[in-house]
Amino acid sequence: MSEELTERVAKMIEPSIEAMGFDLVRVSFGGGERSTLQIMIERTDLAELTVEHCADVSRAASAILDVEDPISGEYQLEVSSPGIDRPLTRFGDYERFAGFEAKVELARGIDGRKRFRGRLMGVEGEELVVVEHVEGDPWRLPFHDIRSAKLVMTDELLKAAESGAA
Repeated sequence: MSEELTERVAKMIEPSIEAMGFDLVRVSFGGGERSTLQIMIERTDLAELTVEHCADVSRAASAILDVEDPISGEYQLEVSSPGIDRPLTRFGDYERFAGFEAKVELARGIDGRKRFRGRLMGVEGEELVVVEHVEGDPWRLPFHDIRSAKLVMTDELLKAAESGAA
């Protein structure tokens, strides 16, 4: 599924999901023997997401997708939480998870580098600041150049998740 189609699906389902009290984190499509359309959500109030919440969103999204029919062929619909080592997809995620370790891959390199791993330091304008473990110097990574990013599972992140701080 092209990025354009994934964005189209997100625009179709996002208003209904938001009306139900959830934020759309990511829509992705994986091929293989059985194609899967994955919808990641979290509660707008950031409270715990239950299986019932996912089932409710699945029914609502399925109804919209059945009518709009943006994907040809068969696929499995999966609605889930982003998890502890979640993808970082929205600009606000970088501020919300400042202080935690993340892996970031850019579409275009900076000084020949595309992959960065370090502690998120927050945002500055349209940039994300990541502190590298080895050098310790901050890197300012343009948000619009980020291809993918996710939190790294660390003891610190697990403790924060257990206490409700992440």
